[in-house]
Amino acid sequence: MSLTAIDTALDQIFAQLPKITETESLPLAQAKGRVLAEDCVSAIDVPGHDNSAMDGYALSAADLETSSSLKIVQRIAAGEVGGQLKPGEAARIFTGAPIPPGADAVVMQENCTVCGDELTVLKKVCPGENSRKAGGDVQSGALVLSRGRRLRPQDIGLLASIGLETVCVRRRLKVSLLTTGNELVQPGTELQAGQIYNSNYYTLYALLRGLQVEVLAGGIVEDDFEGTRRALLRAAQQSDCVITTGGVSVGEEDHVKAAIEKEGLLQLWKLAIKPGKPLACGKIAGTQFFGLPGNPVSAFVTFVLVVRPSLLGMLGCKGSIANSYNVAAGFSAPESGQRQEYLRCQLGPGDDEVSSLHPLGNQSSGVAASLSQADGLAVVPPYTAVSHGDMLEFIPFSELVN
Repeated sequence: MSLTAIDTALDQIFAQLPKITETESLPLAQAKGRVLAEDCVSAIDVPGHDNSAMDGYALSAADLETSSSLKIVQRIAAGEVGGQLKPGEAARIFTGAPIPPGADAVVMQENCTVCGDELTVLKKVCPGENSRKAGGDVQSGALVLSRGRRLRPQDIGLLASIGLETVCVRRRLKVSLLTTGNELVQPGTELQAGQIYNSNYYTLYALLRGLQVEVLAGGIVEDDFEGTRRALLRAAQQSDCVITTGGVSVGEEDHVKAAIEKEGLLQLWKLAIKPGKPLACGKIAGTQFFGLPGNPVSAFVTFVLVVRPSLLGMLGCKGSIANSYNVAAGFSAPESGQRQEYLRCQLGPGDDEVSSLHPLGNQSSGVAASLSQADGLAVVPPYTAVSHGDMLEFIPFSELVN
């Protein structure tokens, strides 16, 4: 297969993604990061009544046209309801308290003087001043959040404000995570000659858990065709998606690609990106499959750019592609090759103290420390030279790992 541009690859993957249709009802407190399965419509106005935007005095602005002095006849705290004000009367009121009948404005306490029960207003007051109207936040019958939205903390607070106790979401995805390679051992084990710790598993596990995925640990698969084939089939039977790292290249000890071709369908192989060229995508026994490279940076980059939006897409999540921003390059680089490059960069001061991009010194796909040091990925299109000050697409990690 020839190299596939990442935008083309994503279109191809999204066109054949299986969709999760099962739902569950969750308490709001447990719904962060989950994908709404139904539209949420408010049955109430928020706020439910005109209320004071600050501590002060509720009054009728028209009363001040004839006199600056009014009589304080009541005190209204948040959660209390005041009585009708007559002409020439005012009420001491606190932030959030309902504005009483007969009042149409609130004057700040700093703009008043008080002597006993006599209030003197020191400035002009207009109708509606410092008053928050009923339904000013959310109106009854309004669509608050649409299905397909991945819930953020502020979304959950919004749903709570309209009185929802539970919310209908897509069920969790079940993802089997396997790592391949005879050289891999788990942290906590003493390394022997030729061995390395299985860091990819922990990186990918954390990324998956951030997506609220149920991770099924498939363990370390040895570099053996038959063992790889059996492990993939077993994983496919118990999950919605199978993810592997390593074994997707063309070496004699790389067996994942061959096993997929025997037991499933390889729909995509080799992306035109750097790092991360050897990405495999397809089906294993009818289950969605992604085979990531073994190098730690390549595994991370292919996950956040391809697998992450695909898993969200399986849940019907709208806007699953990460947002990016144009940022000035604080460096120069010769013309890139045929693959689109994703440089690990830090944000730092540039010209006129405006933030600019500064790539880490070692961009090798085996340098995992650079992922921790970087703030995100700068995108350099194929056959493109970079000059200091050029605007580059930048994808912050905050868009990719939440």
